[in-house]
Formats: sequence, C-alpha cells, structure tokens
Amino acid sequence: MPLVVLASATQLPFTGFLNRILGAPVTALLTALGIHPHDPAAPINNFVAMQILVVLFLTAVFIFVRSRLSVESPGGTQHVFEGIYGFVDELGHSLIGHGHESFTGFLTALGMFILTSNLIGLVPGFVSPTASPAVPLGCALVTWSFYHYQGIKHQGWHYVKQFTGPVMGIAPLMIVIEVVSHLARLLSLTVRLFANIFAGDMVTLAFFSLIPIGVPIVFLALHIGVSLIQTYIFVLLSAVYLGGALSEEH
Repeated sequence: MPLVVLASATQLPFTGFLNRILGAPVTALLTALGIHPHDPAAPINNFVAMQILVVLFLTAVFIFVRSRLSVESPGGTQHVFEGIYGFVDELGHSLIGHGHESFTGFLTALGMFILTSNLIGLVPGFVSPTASPAVPLGCALVTWSFYHYQGIKHQGWHYVKQFTGPVMGIAPLMIVIEVVSHLARLLSLTVRLFANIFAGDMVTLAFFSLIPIGVPIVFLALHIGVSLIQTYIFVLLSAVYLGGALSEEH
C-alpha cells in the first residue's frame, strides 16, 4: 500500500536508520552552511531518505546487470535493460537527431530514477519521493541546466543570441518572452510530475482505507500506469528541450 507521509510526519524505518547513523554529521554540515534543521536529531526527512534508497537500489541493479553482460548468451535481465536503452535511444534519435547517442545515458538514468521514485511508494513502509514537490523540481532543474549547458557548449554565442529574436528592434521584448518561456518549462515539468504522483498516492491510500480488499487493486494498476506515463513524458520533454538547444535553426 502506498503511503503518503509528509516530511514532518513520523519517520519511516529507513529514515530512522539513516538519522541514527548520519544524523549528527548531517546536522553539523547544515549548521555550518547556516541551515538549522527543524529537528537536529533527525535532519533527514522521509523524501530525502527515499531518494537515497532509490539511488542505492539503482546502483546495485546497474552493477548486477553489468556483471551479467554477455554477448554469447544474454539473459532476461540484459534483454530488459537493452530494450529500455534502445527505446530511449530511438526517442533521442527522433527528437534530438545527429549526436543523440551522447545523451542517451543521461536520459536513461533520468528516466530510471523517476520511474523507480514513482513506484517505490507502492511498497509498504516506503513513500514516493516524487510525491514531494522538491524532488520533481530537482529533476527539472537538472534537466533545465543540462540542456542550457549543452546548447552553450554546442553553439556558443549563437545559443545566447537566439533569445533576442531575429529583429533587434524587439530584442528586449523577445528576451523577456524567452526567459519566461524557459522558466515555465521548470514549472511545467515539476507540477506535472508532482501532481500526478501525489494524487495517485492519495487516491490509492484513500481506497485502501475505505475498501481494503479488491477495489484498490484497480487503483494500484492505475498508479503504475500513471507512473510509467509521467516518466515517459518527462524523458520525452527533456529530449525535446535538448533537441531545441542543439538545433542551429531558430
């Protein structure tokens, strides 16, 4: 049953474990940075703990898959991950074009992190970190910064110049429009992912509380579908933004 637990609520078991072994150094670090945690004894909240768990889980999975790679006799796990990589690579080819191979790894890792974060809330005792707005915002900021960096790296001054538009007389207006447009991408990526996962967790939890047998299975399946779709949309839009940043025709 997915649990939606706010950061200030009761700690999950894994969160408590991290706070017991890392609470003191994390509090010291935050204090040195001028940040005072609400509870110095438990500075790590549930959503941060779940992100750490997702990263540890994916790292273990990737190491396991890497250790089992074989050209002669690939196993089922290898076929699954090759399929995922191939799907993302094909998506990048159609949306980014030439040189898309350089970004397939980034898009695949981004998608795997978001999908695992969406689905981990289905495990009893865990929550979906993407049900907290800070996590989708972090993913959006990484994507936003990455495609701007790649645009500047690929085009240099010409990338920055596109914000002024083709006519210098309306350059100030175009700059405002472009800046607002790009900032709106941050909001769009964040709100879409957060709202869908949070709502899915809440609806499923509500039905588990009211009708614990039978009916909630439908909403669990719906939640899995929403998680897959939102992951696909996030990766799709990331590829679109990368393609736009790398394109020299504006």
